[in-house]
Amino acid sequence: MTTNAARTVFLLTHTGRPAAIRSAELVVQGLLRSGLGVRVLATEAADLPLPPSVETVTDTTPKAVDGCELLIVLGGDGTLLRGAELSRASGVPMLGVNLGRVGFLAEAERDDLDKVVDRVVTRAYQVEERMTLDVVVHSNGDIVHTDWALNEAAVQKVSPERMLEVVLEIDGRPVTGFGCDGIVCATPTGSTAYAFSAGGPVVWPEVEALLMVPISAHALFAKPLVTSPTSVLAVEVQQHTPHGVLWCDGRRTVELPAGARVEVRRGAVPVRLARLHHASFTDRLVAKFALPVSGWRGAPH
Repeated sequence: MTTNAARTVFLLTHTGRPAAIRSAELVVQGLLRSGLGVRVLATEAADLPLPPSVETVTDTTPKAVDGCELLIVLGGDGTLLRGAELSRASGVPMLGVNLGRVGFLAEAERDDLDKVVDRVVTRAYQVEERMTLDVVVHSNGDIVHTDWALNEAAVQKVSPERMLEVVLEIDGRPVTGFGCDGIVCATPTGSTAYAFSAGGPVVWPEVEALLMVPISAHALFAKPLVTSPTSVLAVEVQQHTPHGVLWCDGRRTVELPAGARVEVRRGAVPVRLARLHHASFTDRLVAKFALPVSGWRGAPH
């Protein structure tokens, strides 16, 4: 079948995983067989067994996905977050196939590749928007860094032997201060990532809220906080404390000098995720964490 140039899918793959290379080969074959064009990064193409009809691009910026209908990502959480960067900046929806461990951002597993190709070819998928975070770092009254996150913005200590002294603020008012290993500011999407590991609540993705979760805080009042989506969260690093570091989605980092102020608010630009299933988030949660639900009888009829 002749390639339909009007429909092109971008494929992003963790080529360091043998399973990903084989999965990419199957996805490419299925898409090309159905007449869709496929585009990949030139740096990944060198590691993939691709036919000549696959388009390669050297540009690794969001322009690489210009004109693409969908971004399919094969890999673990790190690769999915790399795909989210391209998706957010370009507006192209991302469809993740999990080849890692949990993979809450993924819509399918490796065994679902045939179904993924079929749904993409027939456009049998829906697109939903996920809240992001906009992050601004102030130092000495100046803005020194801006960033964004899909899962979380985490302020963390650098020195293992000394705590980070912080004061937390919500909507322009101080809440509490303490020494800790860090503070995680998260979206509902990120509630099952770093914030969850730090003891935060699981928040259903359709809930619009912001989370603030302390990491190993030395304080009586150091509980996770859930705020309005319109709130502005701030973490102030105390002047007398060692410098800290800001991590956004565990991918982008910047040093925080003593006295730095990190402000987090709802992001202006969401990430668009392609969905294949109508299953509830509850079912996804049970499946991803292998939660014990035997004995459940359901509501009486």
